[in-house]
Amino acid sequence: MLTIDPKNIKTGEFHSHMLSAIAPRPIAFASTIDKDGHPNLSPYSFFNAFGSKPPILIFSPARRVRDNTIKHTLENIYETKEVVINVVNYPMVHQMSLSSTEYPKGVDEFLKSGFTPLASEKVRPFRVKESPVQFECKVLQVIETGQEGGAGNLIICEILLMHINEAVLNDQHKIDPNKIDLVARMGGDFYCRASGNALFEVAKPLTTLGIGVDRIPERIRFSKILSGNDLGRLGNVEQLPHEDDVREMAQRDFMKELYAKFGNDAENFESKLQELAKALIDKNDVQTAWKVLLCSSR
Repeated sequence: MLTIDPKNIKTGEFHSHMLSAIAPRPIAFASTIDKDGHPNLSPYSFFNAFGSKPPILIFSPARRVRDNTIKHTLENIYETKEVVINVVNYPMVHQMSLSSTEYPKGVDEFLKSGFTPLASEKVRPFRVKESPVQFECKVLQVIETGQEGGAGNLIICEILLMHINEAVLNDQHKIDPNKIDLVARMGGDFYCRASGNALFEVAKPLTTLGIGVDRIPERIRFSKILSGNDLGRLGNVEQLPHEDDVREMAQRDFMKELYAKFGNDAENFESKLQELAKALIDKNDVQTAWKVLLCSSR
């Protein structure tokens, strides 16, 4: 394993390793305005939500590594204490990237990148019309984490208004992940697209108490066929299937066929059961997978 002490490596090199490992990162497309009314638009991937009551967003325009200067976004925030954070989706990602060009102060990135400014309702910075969701925010605090190149400036914002393009909502009036089609930053020049086959669901163990991986029999827990994700799903059930259900499963035709072919070879029979269980888990049928797995003890 490669072990790196940040103190013994160039900041830029460590920065590259860190951002390649901590990904994907959501993008805060921050719109600000200076005290003279000049707009600025720039993306930041040191960004996340940090609470919902009060509704808080945080992002960080880091000091430039090459010359230790600060970004225009940060200068404007010190002057006005306001920002609009626009989310970035796939249809606008290349324009967003163009806006990150370090134009001189006073140059309007809305014009340079071809975005449409929308007047905000509670703050002075403009919203980006093309963004599917826009947050009007007041800045509560800026925490400077250092004075050297690469140091972050943690901006803590309170959401005053949230604007959602209704085109990204589903029939339940919730944001549809495929319709909003968000993108996120990876390392280097790479991004990822959070839609289509990239999306998957994981049931949250909030309302139930899963049995845990430690309760899974060793012959299953130390399987060479079932992955850690498979074991996590098996361990997320509240209880194991009832013996009657397992007996019923053992009497099904396909189970009898398996036993007839491999019943005299316990190791091979166990492998076939685990392969079948894995296929069922992939189809989100964890309960049936458990019944199949427990048939090997019969």
